Amino acid sequence: MFKGHQYRRSTSTNDKELAKRILAKIEGQIAEQKWFPEQPEQQKYTFSELADKYEAFIDGRDKSDMKRYIIPQLREHFAGVDISDIDVQAVELFQSKRLKAGRRTKQVKAPDGRLMTVPVPNKPATVNRFSAVLAHMIQKAVDWKMLDKWSVPKIRLMKEENRRLNYLSIEQVKALLDACNKELRPIVIMALNTGMRRGELLGLTWDRVDLKHGFILLDKTKSGKRREIPINETLQELFRTLPRRLDVPFVFFNPETGKRYQDIGKAFEGACRRAKLVDFRFHDLRHTFASHLVMAGVDITTVKELLGHADLKMTLRYAHLAPTHKVKAMAVLDSVINTKMPDSDNLTQANYHNFIIPAGVRGVERKVSSF
Repeated sequence: MFKGHQYRRSTSTNDKELAKRILAKIEGQIAEQKWFPEQPEQQKYTFSELADKYEAFIDGRDKSDMKRYIIPQLREHFAGVDISDIDVQAVELFQSKRLKAGRRTKQVKAPDGRLMTVPVPNKPATVNRFSAVLAHMIQKAVDWKMLDKWSVPKIRLMKEENRRLNYLSIEQVKALLDACNKELRPIVIMALNTGMRRGELLGLTWDRVDLKHGFILLDKTKSGKRREIPINETLQELFRTLPRRLDVPFVFFNPETGKRYQDIGKAFEGACRRAKLVDFRFHDLRHTFASHLVMAGVDITTVKELLGHADLKMTLRYAHLAPTHKVKAMAVLDSVINTKMPDSDNLTQANYHNFIIPAGVRGVERKVSSF
């Protein structure tokens, strides 16, 4: 009985007990509103078919570059799999695999002294980016009638504990710049002076560079929000010396092909080896930018805006680098609060305001030198 109507269906079995179990299952689905008598059998689609449609969908949308990097790796893992077969266990197996070995590799010395190439494990935050894209793809599959909504697995994100904060000293910055080749050097200089992410740098076009007003305008950012980055004197000089071509919109491009650089990983790793930098990644240039701002006395809120962080919590990881700045702030507070208090009988409304903390206590400004 379904909504007052009686439906007859064959269980396709002569086993009475099995038929009862099938009936009980259908009754349970009816109670949970997961069974409908007229619904046709769900057509099956492979993950590759979903990926094709999803790539067409994200074309030109926010974060499409990041998703185009992730989707081929999801395709590789779920090759030949029907999307209706991607359950919680399948997702968790994928997450576990990425935690053990990501796409990147590194060379390590074997016990016998030979160099071995081994995969680099992904961090939980990286695995979460993959999981988030997978979850959105599956949700779009439901919207596009490729998957029944009751078949959607509950994808749980992992707890992120990325506390890595590796930054360079001024001496190390100079050593790295000296070790860069002529193509890589301007990219590293801009990363150190803007805190821009690798994708933002390599995808930067000249129409986003406003030399007249001194700003770099970023529309497509990780947080999805527009960001304006001031151009300092070092960058002004850099932009004046960079080669430009009318037929190439990108600031950084391969002079032989006229196309933007896709991967600078090997060149950067080589520069780090020559500069004797251990376990240093391109993204750590962003940490270097933020760390030196904080150590120079720039307030956390301003650093957050320059980095384009969506949440202040992400920027607070740099707060411990400003002990001197905090000491100076407390000294100002001490001079205000611990001034000899007048007698309460003589505390008028006028001199009462002399003990209110002035607005200037927020911080002590210092000139920040560029790299």
